[in-house]
Amino acid sequence: MHLPSMLAPMDTARHSPASDAAHQLVLATDLDGTFLGGTPAQRDRLYRWLAATPDALLIFVTGRDPAFIANLCASGAVPAPRYVVGDVGTTIAEFRAGRLVPIAALESHIRIAWEGMAERVRTRLSGVPGLWLQPAPFRYRLSYQYDSRFDPAALGVLDGLGVDTLTSHGCFVDILPRGVSKGPSLKRLIAHLGLMPERVLVAGDTLNDLSMFETGLHGAVVGGAEAELLAATADLPRAHRCRHPGAGGIIEAIHAHRLHPNPPEVPQ
Repeated sequence: MHLPSMLAPMDTARHSPASDAAHQLVLATDLDGTFLGGTPAQRDRLYRWLAATPDALLIFVTGRDPAFIANLCASGAVPAPRYVVGDVGTTIAEFRAGRLVPIAALESHIRIAWEGMAERVRTRLSGVPGLWLQPAPFRYRLSYQYDSRFDPAALGVLDGLGVDTLTSHGCFVDILPRGVSKGPSLKRLIAHLGLMPERVLVAGDTLNDLSMFETGLHGAVVGGAEAELLAATADLPRAHRCRHPGAGGIIEAIHAHRLHPNPPEVPQ
């Protein structure tokens, strides 16, 4: 299978650095609309604080692919993460020397579940009005875009195939191996690294972030989040609804959940 150019060969060794478990704060954040959202001043405040705080561990949990993440970090516009849960949970990797190195122990069940699945999905969804495949080299998922002609009931043709469907932004549908999404993959990474769940803050703004909040971890539903996500997290006590958007909301939630003794200054 062809891998994106920014994806390094599979890492077959279990990675268990002693320093990971000692972090005071683990920020597991979505990118678009969340870590990359908010005002320039809010982003600058959060990014500078992360760069100056060695006991804060950064994990990207995103629908973006490895090449996008590598290029984003190479630009110097954002701090680089230590780990990445990418492709809506189907990539679980360490970010090393500007490239994503998949953690084989955490991806093997995903790879096995997806074998032969892409062609079956493409065949069943072929010809569905208003739905078209995004031309991206995803490894263990397919991503579609849709318009007003699309009837969500058409996804019923995938019943019994062993996949889950996930809609977001009012125009995207991701097809994933059954049971795989951002939240479950993040939980596997947390356990793999020996991190303390009570020190983890998840942050997001769209419905494809819901599984992160359903883990029961401390959460930041940032300002400006999708109405569907707000409704779905209304009864989750740890899903803090932030007044500020993006990076400002993340800072707000660090304070609300009391996750660091020296947090960045709250936006005004």
